[in-house]
Amino acid sequence: MGVQGLCTLLDRIYRKKKDYQDFFFCESKLVVDGTNLANYLYEKSDLDQNQGGEYLAYQVKVQAFFDSLKKCDITPYVVIDGSSGTSKIKCDIRLARQRALLKRIPEALTGEEVGFLPSFTSTVFVQTLNDLNVQLVRWFGEADGQLAALASECECPVLSRDTDFCIFDLPAGFLSLDHFQWDSVKQNGTSSHIPCKLYTTSSFCKYFNIDSQLLPLLASLANDYDNLKRFHWEQFLPADRPIDRPSTNADRLEGLLRWMGVRKDLTTQQGMLKAWMDHIPDMNPKAQSEVQTKVQNAMVKYELPSCSLLGFFSKGTAPPLPPEVWNCDSECIRASLARGDLGLDYDILFNRRKILWIQAESRDLQSSNLTSRPIRQVMYGLLLGQEGGEVEEWDRDGLELVSVKVLLGPLVQGAAQTLRLDSLLQADPAVRLQVCLETLGVEEETLEGVPAHLRLPVAVTRYWLWRASPEPTLLKALLMVMVQGELNRRTGGTTDWQGDTRHLSKPLDGVVAHSLNQWQACLKDASQLNLLLCKPLPEPLYAWLYQGRLVHQRQEQLQEREPEDIVQDDQFISLYRRLLGAVTQPDPGANRRAGGPEGQHGAPSPQHPG
Repeated sequence: MGVQGLCTLLDRIYRKKKDYQDFFFCESKLVVDGTNLANYLYEKSDLDQNQGGEYLAYQVKVQAFFDSLKKCDITPYVVIDGSSGTSKIKCDIRLARQRALLKRIPEALTGEEVGFLPSFTSTVFVQTLNDLNVQLVRWFGEADGQLAALASECECPVLSRDTDFCIFDLPAGFLSLDHFQWDSVKQNGTSSHIPCKLYTTSSFCKYFNIDSQLLPLLASLANDYDNLKRFHWEQFLPADRPIDRPSTNADRLEGLLRWMGVRKDLTTQQGMLKAWMDHIPDMNPKAQSEVQTKVQNAMVKYELPSCSLLGFFSKGTAPPLPPEVWNCDSECIRASLARGDLGLDYDILFNRRKILWIQAESRDLQSSNLTSRPIRQVMYGLLLGQEGGEVEEWDRDGLELVSVKVLLGPLVQGAAQTLRLDSLLQADPAVRLQVCLETLGVEEETLEGVPAHLRLPVAVTRYWLWRASPEPTLLKALLMVMVQGELNRRTGGTTDWQGDTRHLSKPLDGVVAHSLNQWQACLKDASQLNLLLCKPLPEPLYAWLYQGRLVHQRQEQLQEREPEDIVQDDQFISLYRRLLGAVTQPDPGANRRAGGPEGQHGAPSPQHPG
C-alpha cells in the first residue's frame, strides 16, 4: 500500500542533501519483499506488458538480480504475500487498482505500456528462486508486519518499494528498490558492494524534528486522502520551498510533517490527532469520532508483531497458521504451505473471495477468465468442501469491475468428492491425477508421448480448444512457441525466441489478445489446481512456455503460411506434430465431463487445424 506522497518526498530529500544516507551494502542478511520485487523487476525491464508477457527474458533478469546479491555476500530472505488477509482497506486498494487498470485497456490496445503485469510473473519469479536455492516463504496474509519483524530479529534492512517500511522502527533501516543499484555492483579490493540509499526512522525524524512514535499517526493521516486535501498543509512549508502546482500529496505530507515538528506542546498520538482534526473544516463531533476510529484501526498495522518466520529460515520450521485460515497441526502440510507447494489461495479461505487477473483485451468480449471458471469451481470445492456455498469473484465486465457469486459444487463427479484439503498429501496419487484430468476433460492416454513438463500445458491447450474455439492460427502459434521453447531449453539456444522487438508500440488486436488471455487464464487456474492436488502432473517450466511478442508474430505469419514453412527443422516439426495430435485428437466425452461457459451455451465445436 505505502504512504501517499512519501516516496516523492524522500526523493526530494535525497536531491537536496546529496550525501544523505549514501550506503554501500554488502556482507549482510537482507529481508526482501518478494511480491514487490517480482513486480518491480518486470516493470523496470522494458518487457512486453500487453501481449501476455516475456517470461524467459524476465527469468534472466531475476537471475541477474540474485547473482548480484551473491557477489556481494548478501543472504536474502524472501517473503511473499499470501493474501490481503481480513483487511477491508487492503482489499479496497486492490479493487481500486483493478478499476484504474481497466480504464486503461483502450490505451493498451493502441500499444502503450500502461502497467498490465503478465499472469505468470509471480510464478516464474518463484520457480527461478527455487532453481537458485534462494530461501523463500509465502506468508498466509499481508506480509508487511512479518517482514518488519524478521528484519528486526535479524538486525538487517528490508528491501522493497513499499514506504510502509519507513514507518516501522527497523534497527537496520529500509532500502528502497528505486535507489538499490543492484545492476551496478562496485568492486572494493577483494569485496563487492551495491550502492544504495539507506532510510532510517531516526534520520527521518531528526530531519523533521518529530518523535518516532508519531510516524504511525502520520502514515494513517497521509492515507486519509479526502480529509488531507481539505486543509492547506502546504502553508507550513519553508518560505524558500517552491510548491508544486497543483499541490501534490508530497507537498501536503511535507507541510503536515513541518506542522507536527513545531507542535512541541503535543507529545502523544491522541493529542496530535485532536489538533489535526481541529484544522479540518466542518469536522463535527460525529465526524471526529469516525475519523478517530478509522485512524486508530489504520495505526494497528504498524505495531511490530512477534516474528513467526525466523525459524523457517534458520531451521526450516513451518510458521503457525491462524485458525481462521485453516486449523491444521500437521508440520508437513504447514511446511508445504509456507513453501507455496500447494498453491493455496488464502483469500479464498479468508474471505471466500477471488480477485481475478485482468489483461489487455477487447472490451466488447466477455472476460477471458470465464473460460476457466469450471476449473476454479473444482478448486473452490477442494478448498472449502463440497457441501455448497459460493465464492465472490471480481472480474471485468466491459471496462467495469463487477462482483459475481460463483457456486461451489463438484463439477467432477466421483474422485473429487473423496478428497479433503487436510489429507491431500496422503491421498492416492492415481485419484489426484484422475481429478486433474477429469477437470480438464483429458484422457491420460492422450498425453502419452508428450514430454513430462509439457503435459499440463498440452492438457490445458486441449481444454481451451474445446471451450473457447480459437481460430486455428492461434492454436498453431501457441504450439510453435511452446515447441521452440522446449527445443531451446534442451540446447540452451535462443533461435527466433524474442520475436520482433522493433515495434514495441504496435497496436494490439483485442480479439486475438482475448483468445490468448483465455489460454493463459486456463493455464493459471489449472496450474493452481495441479499444485493443490500435489502435482499429479509435473509442474511446467513456465519461462519457456510463452513469449507474447513471438506468439502474436507467429499468428500473423500463419495467416498465409504453415508452421512447416516458417520453421524448417525436422526436430521442431516432429515435436510440433506430436503436440498438435495430442491437442486435437477426437474425444467426444470431453464436453460431458467438464464444460466452460461457452460450451454450456451451445458454442460451436472447435475448428481443428489441418
